[in-house]
Amino acid sequence: MRRFALSLSWLALAPAFATASQADRPPTARIDADVQAVLQRTATPGAVIAVYRDGKLIYGHAYGYRDRERRLPATMDTWYEIGSITKQFTAAAILQLQEAGKLDIDKPLSTWLPTAPHATEVTLRQLLSHTSGLPEYLDGPDVEQFATRPATFDQLMARIKDKPLDFKPGSRWSYSNTGYALLGRVIEVVSGEDYRHYVRIHLLDPAGISHTHGVADEERLSPMAVGYRHEGGKLERAPTIHDSVGGAAGYLVSTVADLERWNEALVSGRIVTPADYAMMITSVQTTGSGSADYGLGLFVDEMEGQPRVGHTGGSLGFTTANEYFPRQRVRIIAFTNNGDNPEPGEMLTSAIFDDLYPAVAAAARAPAAGEDTEATAAARALFVQMQQGKEDASRFGGHLGAKLNAGLSARLADKLAPFGEPTAFVFKGQRDQDGVHWNDYLIAFGPGSLLKFAFGLDANGKVVSISYG
Repeated sequence: MRRFALSLSWLALAPAFATASQADRPPTARIDADVQAVLQRTATPGAVIAVYRDGKLIYGHAYGYRDRERRLPATMDTWYEIGSITKQFTAAAILQLQEAGKLDIDKPLSTWLPTAPHATEVTLRQLLSHTSGLPEYLDGPDVEQFATRPATFDQLMARIKDKPLDFKPGSRWSYSNTGYALLGRVIEVVSGEDYRHYVRIHLLDPAGISHTHGVADEERLSPMAVGYRHEGGKLERAPTIHDSVGGAAGYLVSTVADLERWNEALVSGRIVTPADYAMMITSVQTTGSGSADYGLGLFVDEMEGQPRVGHTGGSLGFTTANEYFPRQRVRIIAFTNNGDNPEPGEMLTSAIFDDLYPAVAAAARAPAAGEDTEATAAARALFVQMQQGKEDASRFGGHLGAKLNAGLSARLADKLAPFGEPTAFVFKGQRDQDGVHWNDYLIAFGPGSLLKFAFGLDANGKVVSISYG
């Protein structure tokens, strides 16, 4: 189902600037217009943006509402759930304990949690890098009912204890909240401290952070944003994940200023050694598919062909992004109170990067040589059919056609329809792999919203494989 835009009175708060030379000042009008476009297109009630160059704030702006019903405006000091950005805190805690000689991330999980699921098969490094193959404890038709109630560690693990590994550990990458729930318990066993206490004493306090808490504290925090999401095409208040369920995988609530203090402390060596931070931002290599594009608690990838290090966060009512671009020495943080997917938080950081570096964005969107315009038009039509769940069965071959009929078509429509109508469909080249001829595209849907899309053809011209993401 497509998103609809709510009619909102968007607040135009004055941008906040640090003292900066003219060369440091960003294109504020362009950024403001694109942020407003993203918020309106995704019907996001509010957002807070902070842009830093060389650690100096060059743009800060609060948009819209932290509480839509009461018309309470978002401000630069509003608290938001930061979801999986919590994972870099957990990763740093594990590395601190290794630095203290209390654990070894290359040893099996069973060294500390002998009864945990698949404990003898996976290492802490594989948990940190999402290469363990462990099934996801936050999956299943009952996940929301489960996630909003208190749960013990054993109850979390009971959801996966009888399930096999999804793949051989170390062979692939697949995002896993389960791995981080286990790491949180390892921290408790090794340190003898409650996980939340450990985070406060050994991570937040050394970083000079005083405005970062857990979701259990939300009722006493002001100004705290209200989380929203779309249900049945309507924007509604979202429930809150329970602190005991989010835990080490995603329980923190913070402000943009506090998150930047954390960034500075982590990079500067005040939390872990420079060598360990370098390990956090070095992509792990899998045995089966090469680079994981993920280090230890941090994504290590690229955007618009530019290196990027950071993490996004998503909860039931919030999406956030904390992205650093080392080549440009720029960090962009975006907090939103919209839990939808595609994530408005990452859309905003991407849109702002493009506004800061339009030449980079233009080069990334330039079509590759050798384009067949009829093939591109057919690819675009195929993608729109996938968004609608109405693929032409005659175009598919191999096992793909059967999978589409067996439910894949509906699942793809659920994933792709929220992107909305493509605004550009850019040919990015062709390649041959394992007997399949691939056509690669970059699809744009508006500011900050991009999707890589590819389809593979067999010798008879039938679509036998699809890739997106």
